[in-house]
Amino acid sequence: MWKEHYRIGSDLVDSQHKELFDRVGSFIKAVQDEGAWEERLEQVQATLEFMKEYVVIHFRDEEALQAEIGYPGLEKHAAIHAAFREEIRAFAQRVEQEGFDEEKVQEFAARVMTWLIMHVGKEDQKIGVFIRSQGGQS
Repeated sequence: MWKEHYRIGSDLVDSQHKELFDRVGSFIKAVQDEGAWEERLEQVQATLEFMKEYVVIHFRDEEALQAEIGYPGLEKHAAIHAAFREEIRAFAQRVEQEGFDEEKVQEFAARVMTWLIMHVGKEDQKIGVFIRSQGGQS
């Protein structure tokens, strides 16, 4: 799922993006695989736990990079991150209350992948353009 053109020019952020793509790709594979839902559920649960924790770390690091380089879109970007963090938190809370419904998890997996592609492919690329305009890599 990761593509080299998603790089923004920060070794830390680029490696985190790659990890996110790898994990979300595995999540989608687990959700879409054949076989009993109960057999796939463990990986689905593990990936959801990872996402809840990792997006907090990643967004914090990405926003710290933006602050460090004086990126002018930091406030807007942080608001986008906050909304997505809330979406993940709300989904996790919903499955805790209602259980892991296969159809809901499939919809969520598709939503996460779409968000990741659009966000890294569009919003984060603006950070890369800014880094390059400043003459470097962070």
